[in-house]
Amino acid sequence: MLTTRRTYVCRIQNHSQVADALDRHGWSASKLLNVANYYARQQWDETGTIPDENELKRELKTHPKYTGLHSQSSQNVLEELSGAFSSWFGSDDDRDNPPGYRKQNYYDDDGNRVHEEHPRSTVTWKKNGIRHDTKHDRIRLSKGKNHKDGRDFILCEYQAPPEVEVENIRQVRAVYTTAKGRWELHVVCEVEINAASPGENTAGVDLGICNPAAVAFPDDALLYPGNTLREDKHYFQQAEYQTAGDHGPSQKAQWAREKRARRKDHFLHALSKDIVERCVNHDVGTLVVGDPSGVDDDDWGRHGNKRLDNWAYKRLLNLIDYKARERGIAVEMPDERGTSSSCSVCGHKDRDSRVERGLWKCDRCGVVAHGDVNGADNIRQETLTVTPPLGDSGNGCLAQPRVIHFSRTYGFQPRATAE
Repeated sequence: MLTTRRTYVCRIQNHSQVADALDRHGWSASKLLNVANYYARQQWDETGTIPDENELKRELKTHPKYTGLHSQSSQNVLEELSGAFSSWFGSDDDRDNPPGYRKQNYYDDDGNRVHEEHPRSTVTWKKNGIRHDTKHDRIRLSKGKNHKDGRDFILCEYQAPPEVEVENIRQVRAVYTTAKGRWELHVVCEVEINAASPGENTAGVDLGICNPAAVAFPDDALLYPGNTLREDKHYFQQAEYQTAGDHGPSQKAQWAREKRARRKDHFLHALSKDIVERCVNHDVGTLVVGDPSGVDDDDWGRHGNKRLDNWAYKRLLNLIDYKARERGIAVEMPDERGTSSSCSVCGHKDRDSRVERGLWKCDRCGVVAHGDVNGADNIRQETLTVTPPLGDSGNGCLAQPRVIHFSRTYGFQPRATAE
């Protein structure tokens, strides 16, 4: 039986009773991250290397701040910090800064710091720190050793979204929403998938930066440009850098950063959903998505490395994977290496056949195709026992794929054709 994971946002019914305990754990998460950040910066100054998550866990396991949370919750904080440092270290943009300390400084009119306040950081409990009372809709979250005041757990009474049954919990995140001024629970559950396969066809997906996705079906091809993402990055990143204050990000800079992140997340969700829905309409039972992991290990120059650093292909891979499985579509993710330098019709390999960014012309069989769609069709054929000859597609779907543009009002829609 296929399974997937879903996250449900649940309202805390007894918020007034548990808010103080959640506040203490949120502040402990901030303090632990700051301690780990200080240690990582020390190691960077002394050795020129960033400690990985295993070293952080080993060195800070006995630190008093570590016991402010359940052990798995503390480990999750250190894992997130390690990932943030790895992302910064791999960036080639001089404007990027290492992960900052999680605190808010307050200054007087003369610019002198008056005091600092730790924000309420998200706290994650994994399976060992969770007990679920399904009968009374309550979740017990284990407290950190420093916060056990006669009770070893935080008992949260939750209200799930309508028609949602919370079971098989794998993770719970306590998230403080500043706009609402209260905590909420993000409950991650493992759910069985009972959907039947839509058909026996196979589709291939090639992920990219300029075009986030190209999809090849047996008799059709789609291209998804990333214009919206580039526009958002230009506008909101410019607003973020121009409004940063002397003492860190200003409120407008923080707004720009969060707004851009929300827009990007919405785009990726909408993109993955549209791809899966069109696969269902094409009777696709197997979706082959090329995995570009490892491409960021190479040096692509200052401009190329910057674009790679902003490429959220892992996020898109995960979204396509779970949305497709929910519709009964099996997902495979082979290595995409070599798919962009081979002809999808005759199999001839020649890197020089990619004449321009979006043009592929095979010197052997003469076929003309869109470069990304050619790669997507190569990915599609990787799982086929016999590669069917597609014939001359110079004027067909491989050369002229349907372009699907994104609108924040109407979602993904095919580009209007000239009359």
